[in-house]
Amino acid sequence: MEITKHFFFNLSLLMVILFIVLVWAEKSSKFRFSKVCSFAWLLFMIWICFQFSFQPSPHYFFDLRLIPVIIGGLYAGLGLVLGGSVILMRSFYGIEPGFYSNIFLYLPLGIILWKLYPWFWKQAPRKRIRFSVIITMFLSVATVLVMEFSVPPQNRFDAWFAYLIIPSLGVFMITYVFEFAKKNLDMRENLVRAEKLEAVEQMGAAISHEIRNPLTAAIGFVQLLQEQRLPPRKRGEYLSIVKAELESAEQVIQNYLTFSKPSLDKIEEINVKKELMQVMNILKPTANQNSVEINAHFALLGSIKGDRQKFHQCFLNVIKNSIEAMPRGGQLYIETHYSSSQITIEIKDTGVGMTPEQLQRLGEPYYSTKGSKGTGLGMMVVFSIVRAMSGTVRVKSEVDKGTVFTFTFPNYKSEIHKD
Repeated sequence: MEITKHFFFNLSLLMVILFIVLVWAEKSSKFRFSKVCSFAWLLFMIWICFQFSFQPSPHYFFDLRLIPVIIGGLYAGLGLVLGGSVILMRSFYGIEPGFYSNIFLYLPLGIILWKLYPWFWKQAPRKRIRFSVIITMFLSVATVLVMEFSVPPQNRFDAWFAYLIIPSLGVFMITYVFEFAKKNLDMRENLVRAEKLEAVEQMGAAISHEIRNPLTAAIGFVQLLQEQRLPPRKRGEYLSIVKAELESAEQVIQNYLTFSKPSLDKIEEINVKKELMQVMNILKPTANQNSVEINAHFALLGSIKGDRQKFHQCFLNVIKNSIEAMPRGGQLYIETHYSSSQITIEIKDTGVGMTPEQLQRLGEPYYSTKGSKGTGLGMMVVFSIVRAMSGTVRVKSEVDKGTVFTFTFPNYKSEIHKD
């Protein structure tokens, strides 16, 4: 069984080379080889087959060079080039009967594979594998017949078994691996394409979500401005709020927050009580619409360092979510606590609450407890802003009992001392 042993050794080497190629392709993220790159690897495989050939006589080399020629011809369209390469490489070992046998076999094979290449890729993956194995079996039979006429083997069973079984097995294994790798690559590319499309859609929805807050408030105050008996003082106050909210919407469009680490455009001292009061005034119409009573208790002192516009955006998101978590009405508590080193802001509602699983995923991109009504980006923006302003946030929640957000920021005076 000398021929069979050599063929199995040849096949093992080809599979090792294939494994190296696939690993290299995976690491370099270039699985779709160019024809030049494919030709180089296939030529190397043919050379390996020649180097470890079985020679029953000085003029004949028995090996599996047929496999890389068929694989390269059908999958890369290199049949004619590889067929010519085999003939050229065989000429280096001498111009004798074995060389002419190679011309007789590989020149027509190269032309046939070159012609079949466009048709081959129109077939389904299973048909491609099946056709590759069938053409290999046919060529193996042709090779054995040529061998019978030119140099009859001493052990016919060994020769027939080696040529009829091992090349077909090798082609089946390699084509199956190729099709499997191609299928995974196509799935990965489709997934990446779908994720990019989803990211674009979610980005559009997120920007809409962020702009909707100030625009909703502006529309509410515009409706109040339409009342004929509105005192001039109130009218001026409402107009100031409408202007501020429209400016906020414009700012969101021009400089939308990056999710991982938003930049603070303007660092300034923020009076926590004053800014939270303004946020409350903006959301009062929404709270009244949902029958939510807002209870506020603010410490007399308390300033932090940060971006005022992003501070508004952060707490507009949180308070609005708390109000929406009480569709049948309820109580919303907003408190601040002052110490020499930090400012604590606590927002508590009596709404529907969250399960431990929902609480754990809060702040993940595209995850929302509102289902299809939410984008999942509002809370992510909140967490990002808090991090950018050197703060922390803790959330506690129980189903049907409500949710408590606790924000902690460094005191502005302590930050000055650190600087």
